[in-house]
Amino acid sequence: QVHMVESGGGAVQAGGSLRLSCVTSGYTFTSYSMAWFRQAPGKEREGVAGINSDGDTKYANSVKGRFTISKDDGKNTLFLQMNSLTGEDTAMYYCARHRTWLSGKPSLVERDFVHWGQGTQVTVSL
Repeated sequence: QVHMVESGGGAVQAGGSLRLSCVTSGYTFTSYSMAWFRQAPGKEREGVAGINSDGDTKYANSVKGRFTISKDDGKNTLFLQMNSLTGEDTAMYYCARHRTWLSGKPSLVERDFVHWGQGTQVTVSL
């Protein structure tokens, strides 16, 4: 059974940093692309950063140069380093696993992902 648990969210002032973690279990971590999504109140969920099994990455334009996605294959853990945070980054953040084994290029398309964590809240104050 696939299980994913996010942590690391919290409240931070604008300009600050946070590092999110997603510990996974129940499947071969190294064989699937992963991604971070976020959903702000009243908005649709959006892809923020993705990484494939080879470590190739993809970012939403809104976070390029500020966020870094990475993974530790030995610990089955996904990370999201978030720097220079702004109020626009306030949202619930979710990690997600791709539906397809060895899916190729990293994706930020929500329908490509079938397993989701419970989310961790990030709140950026001005």
